[in-house]
Amino acid sequence: MKPANVVSGFLRITLRVIADFLIVQIAMLAALMVVALQLQTGSEHSVRMGLTDLRHYYITLFLPLSILFPGFYALSGLYTTSRTYSTALALRRAASSAGIAALGMLSASFLLPDSQTLPRMAAVIFATLVILGTPGIRWLKHTLFEHERAERPATVPRGNLVLVVGGAGYIGSIVVRMLLKRGFRVRVLDSLVYGASAIEDVLGHPRLEFMRGDCRNIQDVVSAMRGAGAVIDLAAIVGDPACDQDHKTAQEINYAATRMMVEIAKGEQVQRFIFASSCSVYGASEQVMDENSQVQPISLYADTKVDSEQALLAAANGSFHPTILRFATIFGLSPRPRFDLVVNLLTAKALKERVVTIYNGEQWRPFLHVADAAAAIVRVLQAPVGLVGGQIYNVGDSRLNYTLTDVAAKLVKFFPNTRVEHIENSDRRSYRVSFEKIKGHLGFTCSKTLEDGIHEIKAAFESGQISDYGAALYSNVKYLKQHGSPLQTDRLGSQVMAALAQKA
Repeated sequence: MKPANVVSGFLRITLRVIADFLIVQIAMLAALMVVALQLQTGSEHSVRMGLTDLRHYYITLFLPLSILFPGFYALSGLYTTSRTYSTALALRRAASSAGIAALGMLSASFLLPDSQTLPRMAAVIFATLVILGTPGIRWLKHTLFEHERAERPATVPRGNLVLVVGGAGYIGSIVVRMLLKRGFRVRVLDSLVYGASAIEDVLGHPRLEFMRGDCRNIQDVVSAMRGAGAVIDLAAIVGDPACDQDHKTAQEINYAATRMMVEIAKGEQVQRFIFASSCSVYGASEQVMDENSQVQPISLYADTKVDSEQALLAAANGSFHPTILRFATIFGLSPRPRFDLVVNLLTAKALKERVVTIYNGEQWRPFLHVADAAAAIVRVLQAPVGLVGGQIYNVGDSRLNYTLTDVAAKLVKFFPNTRVEHIENSDRRSYRVSFEKIKGHLGFTCSKTLEDGIHEIKAAFESGQISDYGAALYSNVKYLKQHGSPLQTDRLGSQVMAALAQKA
């Protein structure tokens, strides 16, 4: 870490400690003032004695014990610079830490020999003010300064240029917009297999550079990574059916190209590499799966994700910090709409055909809105590299673990005339996922519900934004069937892909 950053971090922590210490002092002085005002109803002698006792309590007992507060806050992690929490989570942590510290201080003052007991009303007032004031000062700071900070470019190694590989896709087109909004310079590398419509409206942005190229082509990737501080890898043939169309191309794009990008990124001194993986790596399980659970891929798509994860983590070192994001089953509207995703497809069928078919309805799936997937990527990008580097995160929210029957029930609420057909087949894939790690490390929870996704797709049809949900453009597998797999036209790139496609 640079000396300037160390000094800056030390000053920020010092200011937090001073502010918290002052809040504790103000809270106790306010509590004692209330007691002092009550004493005014007594005799002059009793008032004088009472005020002397209060002053003695404050100076000889409370002041030394008040050091407990910043000390306990430090042990609780309120002053650490290596974690990133959401505002709501940070405020809850501050309030709970203040409550525990207040209880500890009052207990200590009561247990000390020959100590003066603080009046009960003063204790209640003090504890209340500390519990409100400690998160309150943080809320005030956030309210006054966070908007201004959001307008400035966030710091990433070697500047603020972020390369988004696959930036014209379903998730990437939202990530690009979020990064631009936060002040980053963005470079997109995309072969435009599905066209450029998803990013056409931002191509003229002064902080966006678009490069049409293939993630399997060495020259394209080297040019794209030059000068970047971080890479977000969203390039993939996505989904089991799409991968099954052409195993060779799926292996090249989903695995071999990742291995090549890792080596180029390290050569270009790119420090951060965020990789889009999938919760499908867990296969089928009756257990709630977390990041330490054994992966059990049962499809080519999941296989390529597991292999890429292993290659990335094996390449991690002191200057290269990959982060793996295992996304839940994604739904929702994007600048590049997709109707080969279960929630989106069932919503379209319920709206247009008034009938949906549910296969093996008791199967569990974790769901994630596409905008929340993009937000998680940006959250990781802006988090301290020491926190997220070398980590795997399941991305989603435990509240969005549903059975397919649950999904059908939500659709019927939106479209009451929909008929639900239940069919059993041999596909028994079912898994629930824990998202406690990303919630605890980064304070990430989903902002959008399943109902939000259903509603926005319904609105898109009603407004005429989407008419024919069955169009090939809206389905990866249909499009690849109709237009064929994206060809590798570079001879050297073909040779490199053939070599790297072999598992290390």
